[in-house]
Amino acid sequence: MEQFKKQPRLPKFAVPKRYDLRLKPDLSTCKFAGSVSIDVDIVASTRFIVLNAAELSINSGSVSFSPRDSSKVFEPSKVDLVEEDEILVLDFAETLPLGLGVLAIGFEGTLNDKMKGFYRSIYEHNGEKKNMAVTQFEPADARRCFPCWDEPACKATFKITLDVPSELVALSNMPVIEEKVNGPLKTVSYQESPIMSTYLVAVVIGLFDYVEDHTPDGIKVRVYCQVGKANQGKLALKVAVGTLGLYKDYFAVPYPLPKLDMIAIPDFSAGAMENYGLVTYRETALLFDEQHSAAANKQRVATVVAHELAHQWFGNLVTMEWWTHLWLNEGFATWVSYLATDSLFPEWKIWTQFLDETTAGLRLDGLAESHPIEVEINHAAEIDEIFDAISYRKGASVIRMLQSYLGAECFQKSLASYIKKHAYSNAKTEDLWAALEEGSGEPVTKLMNTWTKQMGYPVVSVKVKDQKLEFEQSQFFSSGCTGDGQWIVPITFCCGSYEKKKSFLLQTKSETHDAKEFSTDSNKSAWIKLNVDQTGFYRVKYDEELAARLRHAIENKYLTATDRFGILDDSFALCMACQLPLTSLLTLMAAYREEDEYIVLSNLISITYKVGRISADAKPELMDNINQFFINLFQCSAEKLGWDAKQGESHLDAMLRGEILTALAMLGHKETLNEASRRFDAFLNDRNTPLLPPDIRKAAYVALMQSVTSSNRAGFESLLRVYRETDLSQEKIRILGSLPSCPDPAIVLEVLKFSLSPEVRSQDAIYGLGVSKEGREVAWTWLKDNWDFIVKNFGGFLIPRFVNAVVSSFASFEKVKEVEEFFASREKASVARTLKQSLERVNINANWVKSIQAEKNLGEAAQELAYRKY
Repeated sequence: MEQFKKQPRLPKFAVPKRYDLRLKPDLSTCKFAGSVSIDVDIVASTRFIVLNAAELSINSGSVSFSPRDSSKVFEPSKVDLVEEDEILVLDFAETLPLGLGVLAIGFEGTLNDKMKGFYRSIYEHNGEKKNMAVTQFEPADARRCFPCWDEPACKATFKITLDVPSELVALSNMPVIEEKVNGPLKTVSYQESPIMSTYLVAVVIGLFDYVEDHTPDGIKVRVYCQVGKANQGKLALKVAVGTLGLYKDYFAVPYPLPKLDMIAIPDFSAGAMENYGLVTYRETALLFDEQHSAAANKQRVATVVAHELAHQWFGNLVTMEWWTHLWLNEGFATWVSYLATDSLFPEWKIWTQFLDETTAGLRLDGLAESHPIEVEINHAAEIDEIFDAISYRKGASVIRMLQSYLGAECFQKSLASYIKKHAYSNAKTEDLWAALEEGSGEPVTKLMNTWTKQMGYPVVSVKVKDQKLEFEQSQFFSSGCTGDGQWIVPITFCCGSYEKKKSFLLQTKSETHDAKEFSTDSNKSAWIKLNVDQTGFYRVKYDEELAARLRHAIENKYLTATDRFGILDDSFALCMACQLPLTSLLTLMAAYREEDEYIVLSNLISITYKVGRISADAKPELMDNINQFFINLFQCSAEKLGWDAKQGESHLDAMLRGEILTALAMLGHKETLNEASRRFDAFLNDRNTPLLPPDIRKAAYVALMQSVTSSNRAGFESLLRVYRETDLSQEKIRILGSLPSCPDPAIVLEVLKFSLSPEVRSQDAIYGLGVSKEGREVAWTWLKDNWDFIVKNFGGFLIPRFVNAVVSSFASFEKVKEVEEFFASREKASVARTLKQSLERVNINANWVKSIQAEKNLGEAAQELAYRKY
């Protein structure tokens, strides 16, 4: 038996073909019983059958193997459940005959509270708390519900039967074919599924309402939610029906199942999960309340629904062969969700916001502790951690870069042929490249291997010399170190106007391009912008002269919003890497004073938060001037937008208003704080007051918390009251995200304690971790004190987020040592990567602080910017 332990994959001598699964959950005791009969093909001589099982108790007497062509029944002489490897080893006394047979197993388990496997979620009905039973099997937790070959390549069909209380709704991947009521229980049988992976099997049992619609070709679509919330499902329903039609055309394959259900689950660790035909969501990602949800919530529902439905083709119909190729699923679904959302809501200009995905990918991938898009997985425990910004966001960004390089039409046609070829089976990254290479005639494999098989990305430096443009690539690290990576980089650049656009593949370390045609006498000072519209996954560093020309172009609005975003984001990254002084970054930021585009201002705001924090660590004496400069930056937009929505204003203005006012509140802007307080008081008296619509509530909550102290707690208590009275998850999260911004460490500690209390659902606790600079030490002590509790009570996806949120904000070398010492005896495979990344961020911050402290002219620059008259 030893040969099967510590292996990343199951042995290949037995192949599952069909599961007949029966489950009987008891929602009051939170236990379940089950039996499974698996049609198995024995393809190589063996006396063992090895499959996955975890946290189940196997009824040894029920286990048998019956070959199809014989009346003999084989019973195992040993049944071993190896918990550390999550495998079930059945040892038979004699060799099993080759060919098909049926493996029968009876088992029992617990409906856990870890939000993985077969678990319970708690909801309220008529004021009474009840349990629902829910599955979450991705990446490797179907084995916690029933013994199975729990690997994406082991596809089979599933025939599911449930025994449940007769008053409850029981859903699975396929439509119901029969319900038999027998007193208090009913038996529900479902149609057999098409061939699929175990991680996509789903079951949900509870009391629900729903709204329903049909696609033009007759597919029934429903959105299920807690009783009384059905109206909140209408937006998601509309998006789903529209998206199914769009994808049917885009992939040139109809939606493969007879129905699509989407359901909001109160306790849910991911954002959503694409189970075939029964997609599960957090309430915040599926439900939208016309009166109390913000524009940002509306956008989130649309993009998440579009993402999950993309998986019905890309992931469910064609599935990755192993978790190494997870990025294929997630990167692609992230990218294509923007395509669908843009088609349904063109006024949102959603492609400009795709830059948030790219930036998040660049931020993580600038770390030495990043990982390649394709990452080796050697044990199930390692899978959770790669559901990160590399798989999703870098993955999506390199797909966008490739689509932009190959052209939209060629890309779409090649993709459709890939889906057709691999439908109902598994594929690797290479299969996608082969399809795109065949359709385009371009060297896709060679180009893309440089992006998926090595981690990191280049910074491309550009300078003008003797009417020539000199380009040079080197690996970018946020630490300022240099790496030896090299890429094939699709370069695009414009000079002085968007009519003059050039593109080429940079395949070597450096290249020179003739710039004669760009440098006519009238054009001597023309701006040159690389990575036009930010479609490439790389950073750009301009020489001083080119940088000055771009600053001028930004002030005069010569550049598109995406290009203005890119210049700012690259400069911020170079400044963090100590390759650009803070003085230069602040001077560039000043050029954005009249900025009015959502995506650019949103990034400017997040950069001011980070620069503000690091400056406070490096030069606290300059903070008044730096904060005043930041306030000046946003006043212009704040005045234009005002506090009240304008008739017919855009979705983006609605989102921007909330972010700008929140920023001014964080910066301590008196007028904003006073107005927020006035409006919040009105809101406390009347939750439906037009004075505090959802788009600006977070701003008011953050403003309120700025003045809360241990001796002046009224605002804190009021917010907790609003939290307790609302049943809308989005509102609860808005409040949880605002509470820790309080500058009083004692209050921050109360907020952290509150986030682990039964009043906060496990998946939402992380929203309470965004603590103020003053609260960092308290948060670190709290994390240490509660570490054992967190490890015991939180699911795999969530624990790394605690580490990242609390550790990453520090900026001293001493803190690195302290954190390392604490975790030295508490190593956990599922947080190892995140811990290294967080410590690397602390080192980067500490080096950045040193670099800022050494800057000579920073004080004068900050003063000049703070009091500059525009």
